[in-house]
Amino acid sequence: MRYSRKMTLSTNQAQTLLQDSITALRAGQAQQAREMLEAICAPDSGGEPQWLLLAHACRALGDDAAEEAALQKLLLIDKRHLAALLLMGELKARTDDDRAANGFYRAALNMVSVGTAVSSDLQPKLKQAEEFLAGAHGRFEAFLVRKLKDSGLDGNDTPIPVRNAIDLLMGRREIFHQKPSIFYYPGMPQREFYERYEFPWLADIEANIPDMQEELAGVIAQTQEFTPYVQGQPNRPRPNNPLLDDPSWGAYYFWKDGEEVRENTDRCPKTKAALESAPIPLIHERSPMALYSVLEPGTHIAPHYGMLNTRLICHIPLILPEDCALRVGGETRPWKDGEALIFDDSFEHEAWNRSDQRRVILLFEIWRPELSEAERGALTTIFESINEYQKPVEI
Repeated sequence: MRYSRKMTLSTNQAQTLLQDSITALRAGQAQQAREMLEAICAPDSGGEPQWLLLAHACRALGDDAAEEAALQKLLLIDKRHLAALLLMGELKARTDDDRAANGFYRAALNMVSVGTAVSSDLQPKLKQAEEFLAGAHGRFEAFLVRKLKDSGLDGNDTPIPVRNAIDLLMGRREIFHQKPSIFYYPGMPQREFYERYEFPWLADIEANIPDMQEELAGVIAQTQEFTPYVQGQPNRPRPNNPLLDDPSWGAYYFWKDGEEVRENTDRCPKTKAALESAPIPLIHERSPMALYSVLEPGTHIAPHYGMLNTRLICHIPLILPEDCALRVGGETRPWKDGEALIFDDSFEHEAWNRSDQRRVILLFEIWRPELSEAERGALTTIFESINEYQKPVEI
């Protein structure tokens, strides 16, 4: 029997035709099933369209265009139909359209992740989707790398922001933003790390590392235990920090809250002289701030945010055992002998010393290079005014 798309079906006829089409599909009679299902799906047929079954029949016949048309009809009715999304992903993968397959498969997996039930017959297709995405991920990255290489960028020649953008695109890197705990200044670049070559004055400080290491050795010889970096204040709530009052994260200050610690700078004159070339803020009762930051063996500084995004933090490694690193936002970098590390501490950051030896760096803050002299002056006034406002009135 031939079936016309112009047939008007009664409810019983539509139901009988549907059952016959299913029987034909199971028997491998795809063309016969297709004709029945097209009659049911025809406008004004009176039957409920069976787009998914029609897609299966068209697939069995190798008619990709007709299969896609049927699945698109179903997705117009239910844009999150799990079986249709998986079949569309499979169709696009089969026809070498990785980008489209990626989109449909991801939509299907997103549905599952929010609790959509998966029938037993769809489980293999779900696994197929996961395997495709894993492979497509690698193919896409290889394609990008090849294109960059063709454009003249190869490996370490690729700028760090470009490499970071690719990591974000590939899902290997999370997006982080500045979230200073006290003061946010709008318009600052969202950059976790800065590069040494951006600060010409750093070369002089790095050249003095051997002298600074010698002075540090003298300090260590006379110091049994360093002052805890995180300390409770009697007139403030105690910070929620696992290293509160713990010398495992220790400090030896040269400048603290804008005041020079003369005993320490006199003991380390070469370190003091080296710091004079850095653009350190001068803010009454706040800055300069410079110190040895000490991490004892096995110490982990938990993720946290700095107070401001108007500064950068500089680390000069002086004692550097293996297995020590700093994570800022989505990027982790180890310290390297003889090289400064510069970062924005208003991003979430953490550090660790997983060795069995002490790690010591010279830590100090500098103005962000993007700030003009006028902005630095205004910020200095703001911070000093905050300090003045918070002081108790003397009677």
